[in-house]
Amino acid sequence: MSSSAIQPTAPALLAWHDSHGRHDLPWQVDRTPYRVWVSEVMLQQTQVAAVIPYFNRFMARFPDVLALADAPIDDVLHLWSGLGYYARARNLQRAAMQVRDLHGGEFPVDFAAVAALPGVGRSTAGAILALSGEQQHPILDGNVRRVLARLFAVPGRSGEHAMEAVLWQYAAALTPLQRVAQYTQAIMDLGATVCTRSKPRCGECPFTDRCAAHATGAEQDFPAPKKPLRRRQREVWMLLARRPDGSVRLVRRPPSGIWGGLWSPPEFESRTAAEDAGQGATGWREAQPLQHAFTHFDLLIRPLWGNLPPAAAGRGVVADEPDVLWYNAAQPALVGLPSPITQLLQDPP
Repeated sequence: MSSSAIQPTAPALLAWHDSHGRHDLPWQVDRTPYRVWVSEVMLQQTQVAAVIPYFNRFMARFPDVLALADAPIDDVLHLWSGLGYYARARNLQRAAMQVRDLHGGEFPVDFAAVAALPGVGRSTAGAILALSGEQQHPILDGNVRRVLARLFAVPGRSGEHAMEAVLWQYAAALTPLQRVAQYTQAIMDLGATVCTRSKPRCGECPFTDRCAAHATGAEQDFPAPKKPLRRRQREVWMLLARRPDGSVRLVRRPPSGIWGGLWSPPEFESRTAAEDAGQGATGWREAQPLQHAFTHFDLLIRPLWGNLPPAAAGRGVVADEPDVLWYNAAQPALVGLPSPITQLLQDPP
């Protein structure tokens, strides 16, 4: 593919963005590499409207990369609670530590160094440096991928190597030398607000007259839908052992896997196993099951509440685990909790 044969998109896209793009997002103010990086990580798999309050709280607590690097992990996960995909938060702090230890606390502006940070990669690194420093780097997030796949009718499914290679060529060829930050924001905005996954508003698109997918009414075919995965269902019993003061015993989850590093009640495969672990508890009560959807499977949580007498409050419930917390919803500790667990603890039987 010859880049000289591709009609530039920047003039029409920038004109559209000047009138219709988003210009008042909180990370567009004081666009330092650190602030842009945090916003880009939060925006992975998450809508802008949901990210805004999280970003503002995160910046208030961690105004710079050193504050994030030096913070307890519980502080980080607490401010991430409810945002989902918690590996992003753990990688964010790991990357901040790397910036502190390898780059003297200054967020790097070299592409290779940024791309090497945990949880970053090629597209996010390009977005950070383009948006904060006007460096000419292409990006290929989900929104840009959809715009380019439709504009040029690139066949294939998202994630397939052959398709990705072609889209990266288009992305690189179309990224202009001037107004790189505005162009990068514009093409992301176009995919997020006009060239949407379903019901694209083609009449509002600056590329209506030259979009190959639109010309044949085949917008929904690009990118081709991913092959549907068979969703699994997993069921767990959660033991909520409650002391007389109302506090409930939580354990820290392993650092990897779902809800990694967060706090939740101990899990068991059956009610019997949960009761056996709760020696000394009485008044067993099974609460309403709670369904929670993950990307590839559904989790059915069966909460089992039991009351601990004062003498048994510190022993006999899933003993010998190093990371234990007695959590009282009336005076909540500032730790990371999965959303379903927060719901359970705020509405005891």
